[in-house]
Amino acid sequence: MFLADGPKAVEGALEVPGLLVEVFATPAATERYAELARAAQESGAAWTPVEERALASLSDAVSPAGLVGVCRFLDTDLASVLATGPRLVAVCADVRDPGKRRHRDPLRRRRRRRRGRAGRQLGRRLQPKTVRASVGSLFHLPVVVAPDAAAAVRELQGAGLAVLAADGAGERDLYGTAPLEGPVAWLFGNEAWGLPDELAALADHRVSIPIHGRAESLNLSTAAALCLYETARTQRRT
Repeated sequence: MFLADGPKAVEGALEVPGLLVEVFATPAATERYAELARAAQESGAAWTPVEERALASLSDAVSPAGLVGVCRFLDTDLASVLATGPRLVAVCADVRDPGKRRHRDPLRRRRRRRRGRAGRQLGRRLQPKTVRASVGSLFHLPVVVAPDAAAAVRELQGAGLAVLAADGAGERDLYGTAPLEGPVAWLFGNEAWGLPDELAALADHRVSIPIHGRAESLNLSTAAALCLYETARTQRRT
């Protein structure tokens, strides 16, 4: 299980039937989010009142919102995601900052368009900061947790996706020569150390983002947003 910290996360969890198990909330939060409490209880989740000190022990937020949900894990397997024919997948290998994992959600097409369903590949279990940083997007996307990133990359390639590694020294240009028209899986690595060499070597192409100013590089959050948005824009146009 994992914790959904704050009202937005709890609201998102309620959108997935059977995901939310229990909510711990202070009396003030119970009063403030009365409608949310009713919705949680109607879904079958328990709503348990706790003191502020007890709630603070569950939350790692600087200013806790007063409620924390307990959720069943929502990951799926990669084969199930690939069976839907995804056009755009983000693979996060050893990404440490939870805020980096939010950018994929605004890019996917509506769920009714089957081939537009998105996927994300995460290399570790969900931490409260990751859940909170997604601001609910976590519950809108299929999530895969794979212990072997290299095997996952090979499986993506076997399903017909072009695997592109985001690399500042890449031989392809994001806005010129990167093959973005077909199904694409982007590889994003740790901001400080980048992708492991053995994982980057598996990519079909390494793609760089041209930088025209004096900055040496972009942070991972910005780079990922640019890569994903440009891919989505290109796919919609073709």
